Amino acid sequence: MGQVAFIVWRESVEALLVVGILHAWLAHTPGAGAARRWLWGGVAAGLVMALALALALYSAQSLLLDWQEQLQTLMVLVAAALIVQMVLWMRAHGRTLKRDLEQDLSRRAATRNWWGVALLAALAIAREGSEAVVFLYGTLSAAQGAGLQSMLLAALAGLAAALATFALLQLGGRVLNWRQFFRATEVLLLLLAGALVVTALEKLQALEWLPPLVDGVWDSSWLLPDMGRAGGVLAALAGYRAQPSLMTVLGLTGYWLLMAVLLRRSTPAAAPVPAPLRAQG
Repeated sequence: MGQVAFIVWRESVEALLVVGILHAWLAHTPGAGAARRWLWGGVAAGLVMALALALALYSAQSLLLDWQEQLQTLMVLVAAALIVQMVLWMRAHGRTLKRDLEQDLSRRAATRNWWGVALLAALAIAREGSEAVVFLYGTLSAAQGAGLQSMLLAALAGLAAALATFALLQLGGRVLNWRQFFRATEVLLLLLAGALVVTALEKLQALEWLPPLVDGVWDSSWLLPDMGRAGGVLAALAGYRAQPSLMTVLGLTGYWLLMAVLLRRSTPAAAPVPAPLRAQG
């Protein structure tokens, strides 16, 4: 259930960041008091959209009884892809997120187009909420015998941790600022995505859609069994397996090679130094 708490924590912090920027801007803008109602209306609409997706996934699972294993495998892969997409998007846009939001708000304030504030809030909440729903579905599909009650408790713990994290980061960032926070959590997110990739590969092999190539490339269970306490944490967080197949090893290696290429491409280039400054240096 640690994965559930982490996912809810990270997604909630991102949603709180966007809503916090919007609320702070409106609080310091003359004549924008009415827009706050639009803001909270957008938050409510975003939550409704995320809930609708959760109900749709639950209904799809109930209807496709003969295809549950295939559906769960697909959702595990989708969850991994969304995690990677989120990390890449934040890496590319995180530095300018506050500025871009405030510029958009300024344009809307000039025309008193406050429904746009609701739309921004709704999209932010719906995006993070829907991603959390898919992540949770994929994570629980990867886990065996996960109870609904324990999942709910873990989700509430993650939400509480997100509120505490947001409050701490708003105090001035003396210990940890937003950039450091996102850099630290993106590593954990990529590890989690790798764990989901491993689970999906194993499910595809169980469905005989992929060959294992070689069973048990190595056996490290004598040192760190993946069903033990420490090994289980490493398995859930990073996809560790004590006796992996060659297909699983190749798939996880390919995933990390792809991440290295994508992260390199998504890193914003440093602004060029003007010629006079270079000459003075």
